[in-house]
Amino acid sequence: MKQILFSALIAVAFSAWAQAPAKEPAKPEPAKEAAQTQAEPPKQAAAMPRKPRRWTEDARHCLERGSNTEIIKCAEEYL
Repeated sequence: MKQILFSALIAVAFSAWAQAPAKEPAKPEPAKEAAQTQAEPPKQAAAMPRKPRRWTEDARHCLERGSNTEIIKCAEEYL
């Protein structure tokens, strides 16, 4: 009887210990975080504007090119 009770207590204690929430890592201070974000220039504003995708258009005219390399370069615009 004592062995069964002891085993049950160990099982309950182990399952409760396994489900304990993990500690959250320490967060940096807001002042330091704000200084870091202001020091870095925004990357998206510096990027070149993208061309609109043309995958719905027909690229069969690229097949009339002379070599495979020219065909590939022409067809890449439609990917």
